[in-house]
Amino acid sequence: MTTRTYAVITMPLQFECPTAVSAEKVISQLQHEAAIRPLSKQSVCKTYYDSFDWRLYANGLSCEFNRTTLASSLILRSLNSGRIIASTALKTMPVFGKELEPGLIRDTLAPLLDMRALVPLCSVDVVLHQLAIMGDDEKTALQLLIEEYGALNTRILLQAEKGRRKTAKHIARCLMAMPGVTATDKPSLLAALHYHGRKPKDYSSKLNINLVPDMRADIASKYIYSHLLKALKTNEQGTIADIDSEFLHDFRVAVRRTRAGLSQIKGIFPANIAARHADFFSWLGQITGPTRDLDVYLLNFARYKSSLPESIREELNPLYDFLLVKQQKAQQELAAKLQSPKYRSALAEWEQYLKEPCYKQALEPSAKLSIKQLADRRLWKVFARVLKEGKAITGTSEAEALHHLRKSCKKLRYLMEFFQSLYPESEIKRLIKNLKGLQEVLGDFQDYAVQEHTLKQFSDEMIAQDIPAATFLAMGVLIQDLDAHRCNARNEFAARFEDFSRAENRAAFKLLTAPKSPD
Repeated sequence: MTTRTYAVITMPLQFECPTAVSAEKVISQLQHEAAIRPLSKQSVCKTYYDSFDWRLYANGLSCEFNRTTLASSLILRSLNSGRIIASTALKTMPVFGKELEPGLIRDTLAPLLDMRALVPLCSVDVVLHQLAIMGDDEKTALQLLIEEYGALNTRILLQAEKGRRKTAKHIARCLMAMPGVTATDKPSLLAALHYHGRKPKDYSSKLNINLVPDMRADIASKYIYSHLLKALKTNEQGTIADIDSEFLHDFRVAVRRTRAGLSQIKGIFPANIAARHADFFSWLGQITGPTRDLDVYLLNFARYKSSLPESIREELNPLYDFLLVKQQKAQQELAAKLQSPKYRSALAEWEQYLKEPCYKQALEPSAKLSIKQLADRRLWKVFARVLKEGKAITGTSEAEALHHLRKSCKKLRYLMEFFQSLYPESEIKRLIKNLKGLQEVLGDFQDYAVQEHTLKQFSDEMIAQDIPAATFLAMGVLIQDLDAHRCNARNEFAARFEDFSRAENRAAFKLLTAPKSPD
C-alpha cells in the first residue's frame, strides 16, 4: 500500500462555484496565469464514510472512498481546509480501521474508531479533473482538483507540494478573482449530506432532553420515553445486522434507561400499563444480555492476552475462537427475537401509547406534579438511598451489597441525566461527575467478578472440546489476574464512597434537589 502525504498551507485552498462555471472555463482562465498539465479526467462515485456516531467528523476528518471503472482509493481529508491528509489505493473499503494496512491512514483512523465500524453516509457522482500546475523549474508545484457534482456546486481544491507556498498563493488569488468563484471552508461532505437530507452528528448516544420545569410530569415523562424509544429504534437494525458491537450497546442503554424510568418515576402512568411495558423492557434486557456479554469478552481479548506473561499469551487464542462461535450463535438468536411478532407488536404498542395525548386532568397522583417537583423528589430520595446503602457496607460485607449499591447508583445516574436540563448545568454536571467516580469502582468490581466466574464456566464447557491443556493453564492465570483486579477494586471502594458522600457533596445535592416537604 502506498500512502501519500502533502504539505500544510495556511491559506484558502478550497473553493466553490455554481455549476454554470464549468471546469473547462476555470482551466482556460488559469492557463493565462500558469503552466497547466492535465493529468486525468474521470467519472467517480464518491462515498463518504464515518462511524455511526460521527467519530471522524467530531475530530475534523472526512473519509472518502472513490471508485472509478479502473481503480478505487481511500482519501482522508481535513474537514476545515479540504486538504488531503493521506490517500491510498484500495480495492474494497474496510469495515474497521484496524483492518487497514500499517500506515498513516490506519494510525489515524483505528484509534478514533476503536470498536466502531465505518458505515457509508452518502454517495455522489462526480466528474473529477486532476491537473498539475507547474512551477518555474518545470516541476509540479500544485495539484488542482476540480470536482463537478452536477446537482451540487463545483468544488476546486488546491493541493500544494512542499515548499510551493508562493505558487499556491498566486493561484488562490487568481481563482478568487474569477466571477462566481468563492473561497469556502465548508467541506463537500456537508453539501452531499444536505442533498441527501441528512445532517452531521444526527446521532449521539448522549442524552439531550430539554424539559420545561413547569411541564406536567406525565407529559414530560412521555417526552423522555419517546426520546429513548427513538434511540432504541435508531440502533435496532445495526443490532440485528451486527454491524459493530456499539449498536447493541446503545440499544441496551436505551432499554436500561427506560426500565429505570418505569421503576423510578412512579405514579405517572396507570399501574397496569406501566407494569405491562416494564415486563416487555425487562424481557428485552434478558434477551440482549448474552450477546452483549460475549461482545465484551471479545473486545477485551487483547487486554486479556497482554495481562499474561508473554510466554503463554498465544496459548489463549483457542478461547477467542470459542467465544466467537458462542457470540455468533447468540447474535443469530437475538436477531431472530428482534424480528419476532412478540417484539414488533410490543414495541408498536409502547410507541402508540407514548403518542396518545395525556388526559386534560391528570389521574395518577404524581402525574399532577410539575416535572421539576417530581425530579426534586425522586433525585433526593434515590440519592439518600445510595448514601444509606453505601454507609452500610463494611470490609466484611458480601459482594451482593456492592452489587445492589451499583444498581442504585445506576438508577440515580439515569434520573440525573433525564432531568439535568432542569438544573444549573455546571452544578448538575459536577454532581454527575462525582457519581461517575463511585460507579466506576463498583462497575469494575462487578465486571471482574462476573468475568472471573464466567471464564470458569467457559473452561468447563471447553473441556469437552479438543482444546490444548496449555490453554486451560493460560485461562487459569487470566482468572487469577481478574481476581487480583477485583480485590483491588473492592479495596478502593471505601475511599471512593467517602469522596462521594463527603459533606460538601451532600450539601450541594440537598441544595439542588431536596424537596421542601417529605416525600
